Amino acid sequence: MASILMRSASVAGVAVLTSLLVVLAIGLVLGEAVDLNAWIIGTVCPLLIAWPASAYVFAQGDRLKNAHRDLARAHAQLAVAHRRLSDKASRDDMTGMFNRESFFAALESGKRQAGGALLIIDADHFKAINDSYGHLTGDEALLLIASAIKRAVRGGDVLGRIGGEEFAAFLFGADEREATRIAERIRTEVELILFRPVERIVRLTVSIGGALYQEAMTLSELMRSADLRLYEAKRRGRNLVIVEASVSRAA
Repeated sequence: MASILMRSASVAGVAVLTSLLVVLAIGLVLGEAVDLNAWIIGTVCPLLIAWPASAYVFAQGDRLKNAHRDLARAHAQLAVAHRRLSDKASRDDMTGMFNRESFFAALESGKRQAGGALLIIDADHFKAINDSYGHLTGDEALLLIASAIKRAVRGGDVLGRIGGEEFAAFLFGADEREATRIAERIRTEVELILFRPVERIVRLTVSIGGALYQEAMTLSELMRSADLRLYEAKRRGRNLVIVEASVSRAA
């Protein structure tokens, strides 16, 4: 308010000065002395008109600025909330990885840009853990496996939980050797987990099937190729990595 009064007073002062100069100029043109009434009118009229009018204009301008600032702040808050909701909708609630739909969407765009390898990671004998210790204990095991996967992959790789106990990783730009090395690191990280839901340690292992993206390969073909290798890893006894023709397992 004080700022508005000061600014409007400045405008009123300029208006009074201008008015008095006009009165003086008229007196000079007419060759007559300016009487007291003319000086009073030249002073009072601008004060009565310019001061309240300019104060109103400045007040409205400040209100518009404040409204614009509030709208900008609200827009920024809505944008943040939208990003959070969008991110939450694309994530698996338990592990924080992409959910199935979002993972495949990221995979569809990523494989075209940089190529790479798809790993499908399945927890071995997971139904037995759920049946023996309950679903809450099973969830704890899945969280430990998810953490092991995150530790083993590279920073730019995309991770997703695509099924109950099934995870996936797309390794950007990885060739067969690199994909096998990372898959084996995942398998080892999981095998080293000390999972003790009761008095004894329950062994956690994963089987991993991997496939390299080939040019013009569809998402379904890539998934089918990785799935076939995962099935083969399961068939050969689990706790096994198969990427294309490579086989790696615990000694």
